[in-house]
Amino acid sequence: MPIYQAVVLAIVQGLGEFIPISSSGHLIIVRRLLGWNELSPAHELSFDVALHFGTLLSVLFYFRRTWFQIIRAALGGKVVRFSESGSADANLTAEEQKEERMLLWFLAIATIPGAIAGKLLEHSAEDYFREHIFLIAGALIVVALFMWLGEKVGSLQKPLTGISLLDSLIVGTAQAFALIPGVSRSGSTITAGLFCGLTREAAVRFSFLLSTPLIAGAAVLKAHELQKEGLPAGMHAPVLVGIIVSALVGYAAIAWLIRYLQSNSLRLFIIYRIVAGVVVIALALAMHLQ
Repeated sequence: MPIYQAVVLAIVQGLGEFIPISSSGHLIIVRRLLGWNELSPAHELSFDVALHFGTLLSVLFYFRRTWFQIIRAALGGKVVRFSESGSADANLTAEEQKEERMLLWFLAIATIPGAIAGKLLEHSAEDYFREHIFLIAGALIVVALFMWLGEKVGSLQKPLTGISLLDSLIVGTAQAFALIPGVSRSGSTITAGLFCGLTREAAVRFSFLLSTPLIAGAAVLKAHELQKEGLPAGMHAPVLVGIIVSALVGYAAIAWLIRYLQSNSLRLFIIYRIVAGVVVIALALAMHLQ
């Protein structure tokens, strides 16, 4: 794989993992349209997992203070909330402290549906789902419609620490559908959060925090497989470049999206997904892609 291909795919991954447009769907579409098919499906997927490792680094670094706060609170330590500037706020009410202590456990519960689906549908996700371009295009459009509906019916009032057990189960179940390329893990979980009444910022923060354990789990499993099978000749440099670029782009995407949704709706992404889905269907028909 040439380095320039690794850079382009890493940029697609870094943007698509956190912006709700589907990284896996766009990686497949870009490869199909540009004819970048020199890798076997197994090695292609392994490279994608390496890119996911890069975005894992970005979300861990961006939310490092938040994770420290959440884990310390869950284990009974002093509850301290950090602002965007990094300053600590110790003036929390008893109810806010209780909500902070529960957040880690709600994140753990929300991880369960996606982990189960990933285990049960692993081969379908790797083989069948990735081979059907019309399925990807359809998923782009369908999820866009759900995003629009979530914007319409959601109260957009609940903060991050106001998440309940039911909310975490709903968002976690939505995350399981992200195994289908085109759905978007961030898109499905942010949309589910809106349906649960979360603010846009709370929905995106919960989505990003929830991504950490699943991305980490997938990366660890694939790293174990790669250790046994090894990378193809000439892939070590592209993998390293891909990890670095996806980490940097992913960090920028997180920071931008959180700030963007503080004062804007999901309309931009809804329009993009619908247009992208229609364009992909038209190109697939014209180019006789499957």
